[in-house]
Amino acid sequence: MATTLTVNGQAREVDADPDTPLLWVLRDDLNLTGTKFGCGVAQCGACTVHVDGAPTRSCQLPISAATGAITTIEAIDGAEAKAVQAAWVALDVPQCGYCQSGQIMSAVSLLKDNKTPSDADIDSAMSGNLCRCATYVRIRAAIHQAAKSLNPQEKAA
Repeated sequence: MATTLTVNGQAREVDADPDTPLLWVLRDDLNLTGTKFGCGVAQCGACTVHVDGAPTRSCQLPISAATGAITTIEAIDGAEAKAVQAAWVALDVPQCGYCQSGQIMSAVSLLKDNKTPSDADIDSAMSGNLCRCATYVRIRAAIHQAAKSLNPQEKAA
């Protein structure tokens, strides 16, 4: 059955069962492999994409319910995305890197909603993203660094 999804700003028609998880359509049908399979039960966050700007676990979202604008790691953009990506590189956040696309998607969403997150805000927003390499301290530091780069008034303080 043909379904039209809006992915990374483009209407994309896919021939898949409406119950197919968005993750598999992104990876197998649209060849957008930056979104990773982790647990398959929406607990690890490796499959995080944005649907209408909100972080969403694509492994459990059937394409029939994916009615909003879908953004994957391949197309993440904007000031928050640039700040997060720069901080990730500067602080050498990834170790194995497998979870990082989901981590970045969640971090970008957090900074769009909260330009000056506390440790508690970060921990809450990132709690659904697991890292087997345990780079949580670097992830938190990178989010703080990204927030500072987005808030010039904070730099002087």
